[in-house]
Amino acid sequence: ATVTFWGAREIAAQESEKNRIEKNNKNNNSNNTNNPFGKSSLGGSADLAGLPRLKFDWNQDFLHQDNYLDVLPTNNDSSEWNQSASSGASAGGKRKSNNDSSALPPLHWARLEFLTPVYCPMDSLVIGSRLDSEVNANACRLAFSGRLVERYDAKSDHGRLKSYTKKEKVGKVCRLGDPYRRTDDQKIVRYEVFGTDLFKKETNMTQFVGLFIETDRGDVGSIQSSFGTSGKFRVHFPGGTDVREGDSLYLRFKRYANDPKKAIHQDGSLPPARTGNRLDPPAKKKKNKAAKNGIRNDAAASSTSQATNSENNIMSKDSQHNKAANTEVFGEIVKLKGDTLDNGNNSVAIVSGLFSMEDDITKHKGRAVICIGTNDKGEIAGSFGKMGKCKVVFNNGISSEVVGSRVKMLAKE
Repeated sequence: ATVTFWGAREIAAQESEKNRIEKNNKNNNSNNTNNPFGKSSLGGSADLAGLPRLKFDWNQDFLHQDNYLDVLPTNNDSSEWNQSASSGASAGGKRKSNNDSSALPPLHWARLEFLTPVYCPMDSLVIGSRLDSEVNANACRLAFSGRLVERYDAKSDHGRLKSYTKKEKVGKVCRLGDPYRRTDDQKIVRYEVFGTDLFKKETNMTQFVGLFIETDRGDVGSIQSSFGTSGKFRVHFPGGTDVREGDSLYLRFKRYANDPKKAIHQDGSLPPARTGNRLDPPAKKKKNKAAKNGIRNDAAASSTSQATNSENNIMSKDSQHNKAANTEVFGEIVKLKGDTLDNGNNSVAIVSGLFSMEDDITKHKGRAVICIGTNDKGEIAGSFGKMGKCKVVFNNGISSEVVGSRVKMLAKE
């Protein structure tokens, strides 16, 4: 027969919960005689062997075990996310303590598969022997014992077992969002960060939107969208986080062995939202270019000199405008605006980096702009705010996945 062991952790958790309930009942002077892990007073060889009476739950999740566990591993090591557990059904023995060598090994569920059908009444005592051991060796050949509790058919029941493995993917923070001062503890946090090195640039991010992301500090957020076209992504932390650029981001999930879709499953939920006030960046001091170059303005300059300087400034601005019109300039899409088209795309993108605050964007209206990642073509429609940003109209629309992507403003034809 082939024997597969699993469920040591889950049975130990049930036993721990049972002990907690018994302790509470004892404190409350309650006489609770329902003890599924204790010895039964009924007859039968399994009862005489002191084996517990447990009911197998087909709906319970079980962490995958590679083989039998002599000792339960500790759960305080986060590295278990990166590896599988070292692991009719039967159960027997008591949990083994790491510090008590006299304790019995932990309880397991065990699946026995025979090459030919074997008649086994329910509640029978099952004993396994080490047939590969030396016959003349002075050692016990008994491997395990348990109570037969459930019938198992390999064809019909294999898919019912909910065995899973823990998976972990690691990325890092590549950019931080705006800083906020959290209201409840006055701590400076970010509610939005941008990550990388978790997905390939050709990955379809829609299947990962909404999944939980964790940090080394224990903060939990969720993936909101992609950021650009190079595999970067945007994460929102409702409670805020104090991560720094270069810190690790963890995507931890479960994957069931019998799931043909290989879907991602996660437990838990997002923490409650914690509000904060946005911190405005410090105002940049304007440098006095004239003073930097050692040039002093004479307040008593003649009107002729002032007129000459004014004329030179006008000529300088016109030459800069002509130069900008004849060259290609690069910028970045910061967000999308406008109506949603029938294809689900937005019609207007807000772009920064193409112009400065002093530029007259109306002189560049109608100038062609190309999104480098998708080759979508649009044109300048006007200014947006007073910080040099502009509106670019895309007649065929543009996807939300291009936010953060670079664009190129072509030279005037």
